[in-house]
Amino acid sequence: MDIDAWVWWLVGATGLGIGLVITAMPELGMLAVGAVAASVTAGIFGGDAVFQVLVFVIISTALIAVVRPIANRHRVQRPQFASGVDALKGRQAVVLERVDGSGGRIKLAGEVWSARALDTARTFEVGEEVDVVEIEGATAIVM
Repeated sequence: MDIDAWVWWLVGATGLGIGLVITAMPELGMLAVGAVAASVTAGIFGGDAVFQVLVFVIISTALIAVVRPIANRHRVQRPQFASGVDALKGRQAVVLERVDGSGGRIKLAGEVWSARALDTARTFEVGEEVDVVEIEGATAIVM
């Protein structure tokens, strides 16, 4: 029983896909797409083995050359927007109760927060605007 070449390419693509899932190496996924392209080439166009391997190499290399740099760039980029407590850093707040090195209260983003002065010698009085430098637990560190 002779198995067609396109079936072997699909078997190879499946093996690469399983490797992708096990190792989480995206390059294996790109190689799997190249194997599928070679399978389509073998199934539709027939083509000899050299042509099929050439399609596999070209598609796989093109995907790795194009997709990998884009993925790396997105991996190292910081998110465009901040959320949670990160979104509160750098915002302004209004002092509701005197804030000093030991504590106080501020209104930040429509909510009442406990606050502490970054500079322990500094005191902020009611009504003053302060900048949030850091959030530690449920306490805003202000200056």
